[in-house]
Amino acid sequence: MKPWKPGASRVALTYFFRDLGSLELAISHVMPQISGRSRIRVWDAGCAMGQEPFTLAMLLAEALGPRMFGNVEIIASDYDKSVIEVLDAAVYADEELQRVPELYFKRYLEASGSEGTHRVAEPIRKAVRSVHHDLLSFTPVCDRLSLIVCKNVLLHFNQAERIKVFKVFHDALEPQGLLVTEHTQKLPAEAGHLFSQVTPQCQLFCKTEVGASIQVPNESTGERRNA
Repeated sequence: MKPWKPGASRVALTYFFRDLGSLELAISHVMPQISGRSRIRVWDAGCAMGQEPFTLAMLLAEALGPRMFGNVEIIASDYDKSVIEVLDAAVYADEELQRVPELYFKRYLEASGSEGTHRVAEPIRKAVRSVHHDLLSFTPVCDRLSLIVCKNVLLHFNQAERIKVFKVFHDALEPQGLLVTEHTQKLPAEAGHLFSQVTPQCQLFCKTEVGASIQVPNESTGERRNA
């Protein structure tokens, strides 16, 4: 498997430490909830070539320390099997790694054996599990999740599909679980009762407990029905 290089043809273009502020805020808010846990589950939905879940893993490794980080499982899912192959190989061209801060580069990247590339270090690779998954199946990869990250995906869905996916996220999160989305991806009004925004600084939401069913607009008639 050849390492991914910037400019390669992929649908979801991303890079290491993208939107760092949002990820750091999400981790700082989830830390009180996960500290001391024997099992910590995170879902990166639409993980593309792996830069985002590996970034998440590095940030969590720093926040939790080696002992607690061993309890972290990041489920990285994508519909495109070819990008999952890149994630599983975990080898990236050096120009793709230029945004990685020096401290993280030294701790969490290692020589790959191929000139001009590095591989994500084993403790970070072991924390990330790849899954082939279609968000439009409207099923989660698992439940009792502490954090869900979903970027660069929802903008490709229509409004009814987005609302359904937000409900999937709500159902998959544990009580007080957190969801972070792209800064341009606002929470649909029809899903507003499912989450409360944690901070105005980014699209970071906390699961709220609800009893009513969600109303999804019919794309053809405009009528609303229960999901």
